Amino acid sequence: MTDTWWLNPCKAIDTQAHEQALARQQQLTKPAGSLGQLEAVAVQLAGLQGQVKPSVDHLWIAIFAGDHGVVAEGVSAFPQEVTGQMLHNFVTGGAAISVLARQLDAKLEVVDLGTITPTLSLPGVRHLNIGAGTANFVNGPAMTEAQGRLALQAGRDSVHRATASGAQLFIGGEMGIGNTTAASALACALLDCQVSDLTGPGTGLNAQGVSHKVAVIQRALALHAGDRDDALKTLFNLGGFEIAALVGAYLACAQEGVVVLVDGFICTVAALVATRLSPGCREWLLFGHRGAEPGHRHVLQSLNAEPLLELGLRLGEGSGAALAVPLLRLACALHGQMATFAEAAVADRPA
Repeated sequence: MTDTWWLNPCKAIDTQAHEQALARQQQLTKPAGSLGQLEAVAVQLAGLQGQVKPSVDHLWIAIFAGDHGVVAEGVSAFPQEVTGQMLHNFVTGGAAISVLARQLDAKLEVVDLGTITPTLSLPGVRHLNIGAGTANFVNGPAMTEAQGRLALQAGRDSVHRATASGAQLFIGGEMGIGNTTAASALACALLDCQVSDLTGPGTGLNAQGVSHKVAVIQRALALHAGDRDDALKTLFNLGGFEIAALVGAYLACAQEGVVVLVDGFICTVAALVATRLSPGCREWLLFGHRGAEPGHRHVLQSLNAEPLLELGLRLGEGSGAALAVPLLRLACALHGQMATFAEAAVADRPA
């Protein structure tokens, strides 16, 4: 297993398009900076897409799902069967992300990396069966290297399908009972933070449940402490199949030149892992929202990320990122369709 495709270089930013877009922004009929973050994101998109007038009309949403062995430690308020049940909900149109995808005219792909029901067979779901969920990481690595590589590749494969469809923007979502525990453990290992700072209620734990979750994560961190300096091993030791797929997808997007809109806490932890594996991919990541899970704020700060929304969301599924898509589309419309001072015959600022 010598292929290390995730170390391939990321696509370079088009500095000329970026500069031309910035110049255009400065000539639009408004006070400079008056559209705030919308101006900056339009210029950023221009540099990423190599177009002075960028567009995010074609959207690809990939939901990656997997179960987690650490659920055996009692870290979730929901039973593990919910993961498989939600896969059915995604493809039959009843989940939040399903509704949002329809509203946004987005392509929605659902990829099952491995649940506790390996015989699951749902029309419209890509079942990869990497394993019957991950192993319990308080006893050993969550996944083998072979499983981890397959999960990374699954994310990359989704991006290749997205690019073949002409996608201009990629959103990765996740589903997996217990995955806030995996994400918190990963973030603590990579950021060397206090576990209590990065651990929250997930799907609805009470204070006692959160304290227990913290203790479980501390046990896992102690077991795997020797690998903390190796981001890939840490991902395989503490992550989930769906988190590894997100990492692979983000890295592939940066290599292929597809803009990523990152969702909530779990997806942002995957983005953190991706940037540790390939720092250049950070330029290709936009961030949809700042969620209610306490660790999300810390991880965003570590990535120097300024999200577009803050609505108290904690659903996952890619929902927060999807909710930010209309803002991106409006930012592009304002940037591309507003008149310049010269075009509108409006007096510019005095010299």
